[in-house]
Amino acid sequence: MTDSTDTTSTQRISTAPWYRWYALGVLVLVFTSSHVDRQIMGILLQPIKNDLGASDTQMGFLIGLTFALFYATLGMPIAMLADRRNRRNIITIAITVWSAMTVACGYAQNFLQLSLMRIGVGIGEAGSSPPSHSMISDMFELKQRGTAMGIYALGVNLGLLFAYLGGGWMSEHWGWRMTFVAVGLPGLLLALLVRFTLKEPIRGQSDEQTTMAKAPPFWDVARYMWRTPATRHVVFGSSLAGFVGYGMVLWLPAFFVRSHGLSQTEVGFTLALMSGVVGGIGTFSAGKLADVLGRRDERWFAWVVAIGKAGLVPFLVWFFLTAEFLPAMFIYLIPAFFGGFYLAPTFAMVQSLVKPEMRSVAAAICLFLLNIIGLGIGPQAVGILSDVFSAEYGQESLRYSLMLFSLVNLWSAFHYFMAAKTLSTDISQARSVT
Repeated sequence: MTDSTDTTSTQRISTAPWYRWYALGVLVLVFTSSHVDRQIMGILLQPIKNDLGASDTQMGFLIGLTFALFYATLGMPIAMLADRRNRRNIITIAITVWSAMTVACGYAQNFLQLSLMRIGVGIGEAGSSPPSHSMISDMFELKQRGTAMGIYALGVNLGLLFAYLGGGWMSEHWGWRMTFVAVGLPGLLLALLVRFTLKEPIRGQSDEQTTMAKAPPFWDVARYMWRTPATRHVVFGSSLAGFVGYGMVLWLPAFFVRSHGLSQTEVGFTLALMSGVVGGIGTFSAGKLADVLGRRDERWFAWVVAIGKAGLVPFLVWFFLTAEFLPAMFIYLIPAFFGGFYLAPTFAMVQSLVKPEMRSVAAAICLFLLNIIGLGIGPQAVGILSDVFSAEYGQESLRYSLMLFSLVNLWSAFHYFMAAKTLSTDISQARSVT
């Protein structure tokens, strides 16, 4: 009796237009919280490095691989659970874990302890995005999905905004330890908001499916994605975009300190404006643009990303070759706008290229590669290359390491161009009932 009543309530509430936008707003807050706790390491990198006496290679390991390995790997079994169980409850538990572990980072006494705490943050955040993607896709039909995913993806930029703006000031005035505590505590309140105000949407309702197939085994989903050309290219393209993107995001604060002599507060304000505000406008614009152009031709979901990623490369190279701070920042407006252009269209395409009962696992597979290659290897590789370049370039080694990484965007753009070739056909295949 309870199950029947709960299903009816879920059906009624989750289909109301106001509720869909409210639920999306809460999930944006969840995504924002995860990125504040994740990206705060960027603004705190230099103070932690100075305090612990670590090398750039060690810091690359701390901000990248320690988090990404567990975040990406555990995302898949959790996503399998999310395709079978209540996604809202999974998200609630995830927020609680990563917020508590972020607070614990402030009490770490050495490099090893801090690494273990960051692993804990990664474990918690593994349970957030795949079920969120799935819930959003069940609440918004394809013609609105790019916009909805664009709004959801704003969590990346809002997280960067709060991490940079608040983190820079708190780091300078409170120290890096209390900064971890301050950014972790609000997540515990957010977990309560999710648990008691969100409802589990009906799977497949936005696709007007009257019957829902049983969630398939993990390897069936992986094979389906691999055999779909557009999905293959979108996943590889997003992984490469993440590779260069996470390397930039997590090392730019240290670059501004070393190469431009900015204070922690100045770095925070600068990157909050660029990555948070300008980047946020770009992230939302990509999703909206993909929806508008995609109504004429679905291939625009991929073309929008390809054009954005290829077009920003000359500006990034110009930015890193510019020694003067103010001219460099004017140049950086273009890369900041287009930096997150891949997020919303990628999320929307992956969800549309698989069947509804596969969505959480499909999102997890995409995020696994994006985060292992992007968040795990990207920052680590930047740190290693910076140490290699230090013999020749000294204090400026990070500048040339990041400039070289910016070229990877061209490789990413190639995969999105290739994805466009079969995108419409592959989406139609996912819509068909078998």
